[in-house]
Amino acid sequence: MVSAAHMARALELAGEHHPHPNPRVGAVVVDRDGQVAGEGAHIGPGRPHAEVVAIEAAGERAVGSTVYLTLEPCTHHGRTPPCVEAIIAAGVARVVVAVADPDPRVSGRGVRRLGEAGVDVVTGLMEQEALALDPGYFHHRVTGRPLVTMKYAMTLDGAVAAADGTSRWITSPTARIDAHRLRAESDGVVVGAGTLRSDDPLLDVRIDGYTGRQPVPVVLAGAGDLPKGARLWERRPLVVATGDREIPSGELVLVGGVAGLPDPTETCRALADRGLISLLLEGGPRVAGAWWRAGAIDRGVIYLGSRLGGGVGRTPLEGVFASVGEAEVVTITGVDSLEGDLRVEFTRS
Repeated sequence: MVSAAHMARALELAGEHHPHPNPRVGAVVVDRDGQVAGEGAHIGPGRPHAEVVAIEAAGERAVGSTVYLTLEPCTHHGRTPPCVEAIIAAGVARVVVAVADPDPRVSGRGVRRLGEAGVDVVTGLMEQEALALDPGYFHHRVTGRPLVTMKYAMTLDGAVAAADGTSRWITSPTARIDAHRLRAESDGVVVGAGTLRSDDPLLDVRIDGYTGRQPVPVVLAGAGDLPKGARLWERRPLVVATGDREIPSGELVLVGGVAGLPDPTETCRALADRGLISLLLEGGPRVAGAWWRAGAIDRGVIYLGSRLGGGVGRTPLEGVFASVGEAEVVTITGVDSLEGDLRVEFTRS
């Protein structure tokens, strides 16, 4: 018999950390008497993996034990030795794995190696929960691209800003806090130079009591000047541009593009190479439209404020919508009420 409760605990342990670009992994060791002997989670690159931490905590009680793992154990040498060998050396009798690791260096090899060593392996327990725990990791390992979430707030009649460019505040404080939670889940927050000039954002997580990691701020620089007095320079952002230029602080990332605008696909690839495998796109209509048309956006979170502009303002995505036949069908995955506003979440088909 295997226990969903022990796997749920492993998932809970994994969810407490953000080790990207490495996966979130949790482990629970249950001894021969059915008692929890050790627990562990992967904290970050170069740190011991979850199963190794849990087995070391269990000590001699790991012999003959069952190890619950949220992700298939690795078989390759990286910054740490292969975890399958640690499991085998500890005398573990059974390993229960929630989901296979899509990383081509691991995929199926971990389970196969354990079986060859005589370890009983059970797979698929709470698989969907494990996938939902770390969508950025699984998306990146399958596609090679970061998972990009587009976020914007708009009025009920479809404006993200008034004609004069003002947009504060379309939604309630509750909706804005929820948006900060999206930032907390992301490796990087991306805006265009226009947003940097008009809003002077910090792109950080501002939630009472939040002590977690802050996302990396990313600015897409066009041909225009960047404001030297922007607050964002305090956070040393990544500045993506198509040519060499001076920036007050941070790191310049050079990619190809058209008319001085960074190519979305090349930008995503460059950011993934820097370990940012989960991105939140908060750019204005021009950036959002360009990324959508390039196929760089995978999912979206839209906040519908309980307001009507009553006229023509700025739409969420810039570009020409020539006919209904051009509209792309998406899958709405959630609709929630937030203090009178609506939160709509969708994934791209």
